[in-house]
Amino acid sequence: MKRFRPFEPLSRNPHVLTVLGNFWPREFDFAAHPSEGRLIRTDPDTQVLVLTQQPSGTPVGEVVLLHGLEGGGDSGYIVSMAWHALQSGFIVHRFHMRTCGGTEKLCKTLYHAGLTSDLRAFLEQTVQLQKARDRRLPVFLIGFSLGGNVSLKMAGELGETELIQGVCAISTPIDLAACARRISRRDNVFYQRRFVSRMKARLIGTGRYRESDFAGVRSVYEIDNRITAPSFGFRDADHYYATQSAMNFLDKIRVPGLLIQAKDDTFIPFDIFHHPSIAGNPHLTLLATDHGGHVGFLSRRGPRFWVDEVALQFVAEIAARETSVYFR
Repeated sequence: MKRFRPFEPLSRNPHVLTVLGNFWPREFDFAAHPSEGRLIRTDPDTQVLVLTQQPSGTPVGEVVLLHGLEGGGDSGYIVSMAWHALQSGFIVHRFHMRTCGGTEKLCKTLYHAGLTSDLRAFLEQTVQLQKARDRRLPVFLIGFSLGGNVSLKMAGELGETELIQGVCAISTPIDLAACARRISRRDNVFYQRRFVSRMKARLIGTGRYRESDFAGVRSVYEIDNRITAPSFGFRDADHYYATQSAMNFLDKIRVPGLLIQAKDDTFIPFDIFHHPSIAGNPHLTLLATDHGGHVGFLSRRGPRFWVDEVALQFVAEIAARETSVYFR
């Protein structure tokens, strides 16, 4: 693996980078890459939305982009990563979690930070289509925040697999309990209020909840404890966090994995990345930066979206190797 370009932050304030990373304009012309929206049935009661775009030339691989909490295929970080992936020759799949992307009525259950069954169903369908077309391409997961937890957990569950050839996780809450505590601290009050407001609106949008169901709820933890955990049979939020955190699956990952994490992430305490499975698993690489906030890796010099450059350098190098060895 070639050395990645060092990150020179546009700002050293993590809150500034977090906010700028979310709202920075992504004015790309996707006219040459029209999006095909597909509803993927992952079980009898669930359909999830996937938006697929094709590169201009012969594809070198496929990337599946997974959004964060209350995000979607139009989230800024997904848009810019999709653009740069297309320019690098990858087929891009913008994968939506259950009830996201306008699919609230198409799912009987919600999404959560460890729900991998929908993603696995899509990956299996993707590889089956490749085989049917006699065109095998390496497949990669790139997940942001909650989507990073789903991606790493999926990779750990798969272990030795033909479904994916690599995974990149950006600003990932690999310890959900520690991150729930961190986001409840005073310096994150603005973000927590925004998350809670959007989570409530989405849940009410399913038609299965009313405003009164959220009486007294002011934190992500409280929504997880009252709604998310019981919806999936967990005893409570603590049981949900303890069983669904990606840190429990890191030692089982057997494909190349890159974890990109800012030490000043205002949502995620960096000490959770001292987990022994990261240093102990030779398939994993931790790329830690002093600054960056939460998914806010805007560069002062060079290409603005530094994390896109790094993630795609990572998967492109694997794609070149995998294609020459395994997919001839």
